[in-house]
Amino acid sequence: MRIKTIAIVALAAMCCMVATAELQQVDVGGSIRIRGNYFNMDSLGKNSFIEQRTRLNVKADFTEEVYAFIEFDYYSMWGEDFRSNYLTGADFRTGTNNNDVNLYQGYIHVDNLWGAPLSLRVGRQEFRLGNAFFIGTQESSAFFTGMSYDAIRLMYAHDQFVINAVTAKTFERYGDFMEDDADLYGVYFSYIGIEDVSLDAYWLYARDRVGALGNDDDIHLHTLGLRGAGVVNGFDFEVEGAYQFGSVKGVPNPWFRLFNREADVDFDEFGVNVELGYTFDTAWQPRLFARFAYLGGGNPDRSWWSNDFDMPFVRLCSDLKYSEFFENDPRSLFKASMSNVLFYSLGVQVAPTEAIELKLVGAYLEVDQRAADLGRWFWRNRAAKSLGWEVGLYGDYHYSEDLTIRAGYAHFFGRRGLERNEILAIGLLPWGGDRNDDYDYLFIETEIKF
Repeated sequence: MRIKTIAIVALAAMCCMVATAELQQVDVGGSIRIRGNYFNMDSLGKNSFIEQRTRLNVKADFTEEVYAFIEFDYYSMWGEDFRSNYLTGADFRTGTNNNDVNLYQGYIHVDNLWGAPLSLRVGRQEFRLGNAFFIGTQESSAFFTGMSYDAIRLMYAHDQFVINAVTAKTFERYGDFMEDDADLYGVYFSYIGIEDVSLDAYWLYARDRVGALGNDDDIHLHTLGLRGAGVVNGFDFEVEGAYQFGSVKGVPNPWFRLFNREADVDFDEFGVNVELGYTFDTAWQPRLFARFAYLGGGNPDRSWWSNDFDMPFVRLCSDLKYSEFFENDPRSLFKASMSNVLFYSLGVQVAPTEAIELKLVGAYLEVDQRAADLGRWFWRNRAAKSLGWEVGLYGDYHYSEDLTIRAGYAHFFGRRGLERNEILAIGLLPWGGDRNDDYDYLFIETEIKF
């Protein structure tokens, strides 16, 4: 622990020292993204809202391959910060909630350390690892709040391979240094020696001592993964598999377990994400694709006398969303955290013009581990595995290089598995819908970048 602490402090101090170089150039940029959403969740109610995220950044280039980057953003729903009481006419200056302008990114970047292809980035920053199966920026669909990390990141970029090493602080309790907090560590290796192909291997470690599961727990989660992606003669592929292991300390057993008061809770599960496609070299450039995902449901405890179980597969801060409804539930705080699910999908993409892209996709979802049966053996209510079918139609119109307009519609045909199965909050909470539910989602969006 002492060696690791000294190394991190030394890296941060070195980066701050070199940042005193002379200022050469300043660039200003940003974006505005606005999306109107309408959800009809059948038995779960209806929701409609307009969300907006505004970003403004400044990049300051220095000599000796050093630059600083600062970005502020503001995310809210329309009407949350209206500056007037419309009944009395009383106006006020500040908003009515905590949706204030925030420092989204603020870091120092240094290239070519010690004359080697080694880069260092220190500070609040966003980054994606691979296809963002685990670490992303959370901007892929509705509720595009963004995700940045207070982190130190090293990158070694060779002609044949790239290595990223990162350590990030995700929760601070102001205790002893690197104790009683939540931290994320990772090493991500990419071999790029094959044209248009990347072969990756990675290790991620999440350490949480702040009680993420609602107990005084101590979580240690390791993820080992392999990934291959690329394009070969019109075929494109994305194949990723990961194994998770670790432990959760501090989960209590029932009160009567006097001699074994702590439950045996572990991570021991797999996750898979696969996408295969082929693009035809004809008019409209049609692309046919198929996707599959396995998000293991762990090994739940069905007994009444213990809390021992294996946790479902955890995707951390994933950008991959497998459902417009389960991953974007407007009633819930749990976004892109679905687990305990098998996902099968087929789709087609076309480009009628250089500015327009259309996509039609259909998917089938079922659970991995069904909820516990209810009732006695002679009158048992068994949970079903099938969640249902989801169909979506999406379109992007690139009005210019800076302005894009998007729209889409998705419909979900519910099945019996909606009623009790645990798929929310990494597969720990039930969805709570009805077996006869049909859901609708409609959106229209515009985004400009500058």
